[in-house]
Amino acid sequence: MFGLSKVLGFFALPSNLLIAVALAGILLMRTRFRGFGQGLLIGAVLLLAVIGIAPIGNALMLPLEERFPKWDAKGVAPHGIVVLGGAVSPEVSAARKDVALNEAAERMTAVAKLARDYPSARIVFTGGSGRLFGGASEADFVTALFESFGIPRDRIVLERNARNTLENATFTRDLLKPKPSERWLLVTSAHHMPRSIGLFRKAGFPVEAHPVDFRTRGSDDLAGPFKSLAGGLARTDAAVHEWAGLLVYWLTGHTSELFPGPRIAAGCDTARENCRP
Repeated sequence: MFGLSKVLGFFALPSNLLIAVALAGILLMRTRFRGFGQGLLIGAVLLLAVIGIAPIGNALMLPLEERFPKWDAKGVAPHGIVVLGGAVSPEVSAARKDVALNEAAERMTAVAKLARDYPSARIVFTGGSGRLFGGASEADFVTALFESFGIPRDRIVLERNARNTLENATFTRDLLKPKPSERWLLVTSAHHMPRSIGLFRKAGFPVEAHPVDFRTRGSDDLAGPFKSLAGGLARTDAAVHEWAGLLVYWLTGHTSELFPGPRIAAGCDTARENCRP
């Protein structure tokens, strides 16, 4: 199932799909279907240009990023902070013998402040290898980074085996066995938060959204083109990946909501999962 999801996920990205269509068009142009092949090639190239320049990626990304508000720190201190993998490049880290972070680095750096603000909270990182054929685990490289933030090793809990967000939720739940009275934060990229919250809820692990790593400024990003085709395509790919993940997990029963959002607990006036009056 994991392997199939990786293969289908590759072709679900608009840039990959359109390149495949363009290549198919080139091949067909050498057959009796030359006209059809030419049409595929031209259409694919035009769509790549439009997606790369127009703010389509921002229009798809914005509702994901704005689904959950900034975390409300009012109330009791969190029992622990769960950080989802996806910010560490394990292969580069292994080759360079140092922690290499990617564009989702704020997932990791946000921990430094949270750890200082809540010195008794456990710091939990969940992330293995998301590669189709396995590889180094993200969790193997984060202890040194967290210790550089001044976090003692005995506060750090590592979950090394999760390959995707579904496994992040279930493996972390099994590892921590959270109690209903405990308050846990979930730190991940803002556009990834709806899917993550839905999976953690379904797994029976209530967490509070602490979104970071915003990719858009807001509605202003809907008004202008991208500065490069690569930027527009990358933004669209990231957003489509999330929307596709939301749909698939909902259809397969791994989430109970197609587009999970904040919940207001009884007796509370803020959107927090474990809000107490």
